[in-house]
Amino acid sequence: MPPAIDLLIFDLDGTLIDSLDDLTAAVNHMLSALGRERLTRNAVRIMVGQGARRLVERAMPCAAPAEIERGLELFLGYNREHIAVRTAFYPGALEALARFRAQGKRMAVISNKNVDLCRCVLGALGAEHWFEEIVGADSLPARKPSPEPVLKLLTDFGVPRERAVIIGDSVNDVAAGKGAGVTTVGCTWGYGELSEIADADYLVDSYDALVALSLFS
Repeated sequence: MPPAIDLLIFDLDGTLIDSLDDLTAAVNHMLSALGRERLTRNAVRIMVGQGARRLVERAMPCAAPAEIERGLELFLGYNREHIAVRTAFYPGALEALARFRAQGKRMAVISNKNVDLCRCVLGALGAEHWFEEIVGADSLPARKPSPEPVLKLLTDFGVPRERAVIIGDSVNDVAAGKGAGVTTVGCTWGYGELSEIADADYLVDSYDALVALSLFS
C-alpha cells in the first residue's frame, strides 16, 4: 500500500479556479489601450500558465521592450482591479477542499501568478483560509516547471516527497512535481492540453474523481 498523502499542493488558475474570462478581459483592456487587435477567450487560454510577463509577450508578438513594460503595467493594473468579476471555483472544488480538511490533510498553492494576485483573488473569493502557504511566481528565484517551489513546500511543511501530491492542469505542474519526486495529478478541465498532462501519475476529469482516488482513501 502506498504511503498516505499528508500534503496537497494545488495549482490555482485552471485547476482550482476558472479565471479565464477575467484574464481575457485584462488582456483585451491592455491591447485596446495600445491600439492592438483584441483576442478571443480561446486565444488567451493557450497563452496562460507561464506568468503575467510571458502572457503579455505572447499577446503582443514582436513588441518592443518598452511596449511590453507598458502592456504589463496595464494588464496587471486592470487584473488587480477586476480580479474576480467572473472568476469562480470549478464545480466541486470547495467541497473537495472541505473534505480534505476534514481528513486532516494540509493544503497549499503554487502558482505562476504573482503571489499578491494569488492572495487577492483567493481573498476576493473568501477562500485564502483553506491554504497554509501560497507560493507565487515571484516568491522564489525559479517558478514552475522548476521543482524549486515544490521542494520549498516539502521543507516548510516537513513532509517527505512520497507523502505529497501536486494537482494541476498543465505541463508546468506535472514537470515540477516529477522533478521534486512527488505524486502528480493532471486535471483535464483546465487550460492545458491533454497532451501536456499525459505523463501525470493520475488523470481526473472532475473534483469528485479527485477525492475518489485511492491516494486519499
